[in-house]
Amino acid sequence: MKKLVECVPNFSEGRRPEVIDAIVKEILSEAGVRLLDKEMDKDHNRAVVTFIGEPEPVKQAAFKAIAKATQLIDMEKHKGEHPRLGATDVVPFVPISGTTMPECVILARQLGQEVADKIGIPVYLYEAAATKLERQNLAEIRKGEYEGLKQEIQTNLERKPDFGPSRLHPTAGAIVIGARMPLIAYNVYLGTRDVTIAKKIASAIRFAAGGYRYVKALGFEIKERGLVQVSMNLVNYQGTPIFRVFETIKREAARYGVPVISSEVVGLTPADALYDVAGFYLQLENFRKEQVLETKLLDLERGADKSIHDFLNEVASSAPTPGGGSVSALAGSLSSALSAMVCNLTIGKAKYEAYREELTSVLQKANQLQRELEELIILDSESFEAVMQAMKLPKSTPEEVAKREKSLEDAYRKATSVPLQVMEKSLQSLELARIAAEKGNLNSVSDAGVAALLGQAAVQGAYLNVMINLPSLKDRDFKSQVQTQAEQLRTKAAQLAQSILNSVSEKLGCPKDT
Repeated sequence: MKKLVECVPNFSEGRRPEVIDAIVKEILSEAGVRLLDKEMDKDHNRAVVTFIGEPEPVKQAAFKAIAKATQLIDMEKHKGEHPRLGATDVVPFVPISGTTMPECVILARQLGQEVADKIGIPVYLYEAAATKLERQNLAEIRKGEYEGLKQEIQTNLERKPDFGPSRLHPTAGAIVIGARMPLIAYNVYLGTRDVTIAKKIASAIRFAAGGYRYVKALGFEIKERGLVQVSMNLVNYQGTPIFRVFETIKREAARYGVPVISSEVVGLTPADALYDVAGFYLQLENFRKEQVLETKLLDLERGADKSIHDFLNEVASSAPTPGGGSVSALAGSLSSALSAMVCNLTIGKAKYEAYREELTSVLQKANQLQRELEELIILDSESFEAVMQAMKLPKSTPEEVAKREKSLEDAYRKATSVPLQVMEKSLQSLELARIAAEKGNLNSVSDAGVAALLGQAAVQGAYLNVMINLPSLKDRDFKSQVQTQAEQLRTKAAQLAQSILNSVSEKLGCPKDT
């Protein structure tokens, strides 16, 4: 299957079409990139461009767009309704097909480093690419906007960028780069002309007002239809599925005596989101997406039909991949799976009713982490194979030597970034194991303990894979940053795992070490 990544950069310009046309021209100058959409908003003074292609061309096209926007947009003169930090305000990468969220995280971090180094713009990482929990939310990074950040970036250590100088670019400001799930634009139409009802319902489901975690919603009047609409962006359909949002809107509308007329998906949507809807409304037991004929055929096409037996045989073979990095990711995935199991064995039992909501959240996070770490199993092998391919490049001329060195540097950077992601996500798995051990079914507390052991093994194993690749990198700043982060993650994981194991041992009545 061809690897496709979507990129949706937002630019602080919605009133000069010639500026956005020039930026789009730069994007399309990169071979293999296709434009999907271009929208401008005069009131917000903002433009959103959507393009798609294979990972590397998309990343290069994004860099060209940022460079051109830096030339053409001056934030000192910019005014508009929409929150913003820079000329190129935000650049998300979205996995579409044949690619994964961890790969998009690497793209985001590589682009961030390049933008900082070559253009001198401070870069903040957000969503899945965030290096700090509080920076996952774009709104948190944008607090104070361009004008407020101008001073804070220099004086407040909490506003220090992930890459680049602690000062805004003179005209381009700052930029936020990240990786996120496909966004689903979803609307529900209500049988009333009273727009205040739509606005109240939107407020009830909107995360910023205390609603669902991954929902952004507004209420609008649709005059030509004589209806009102709850208009939404669902930014993570796995965390907050479509059917849950729809059912809540239907119940809220019933309180006002208003019927739901219809709903619509605007633009493209992932098939998995619709599989979830089908499973919910048909009340399918043990439904798996692999039961969908087309999905099964695609899985077979890309070799996803391997068993654990096949994987273990590959590890045991003389081939260099899959190796310790992939096995570490597998350990992290198993850790998350065990925490999910403890939650499933606890939720619904009267004795643990007080923890239902918290454990349901842990279950959702554990399932997501399991999938992400499964993707990293494959990605780790691919990153090492890229190193091997770079080593085989010719080096007979100075030009060939330079090309080979750049390819090796890029490959080693990716081979370092992947296990670092395994460390980050496995530490998150340990956090879930801690909650499972504390509040999960006592009959499954040993499973929570095993989850902790596997989580620690994943972090430690991935740490070793980070360290073996670091000496091959030439970028000293990158090496220093990665090593510091890896050491911090390893220390946190060791402390957390020991705390969990102490708690589990106490609950099991294990003899204390002497």
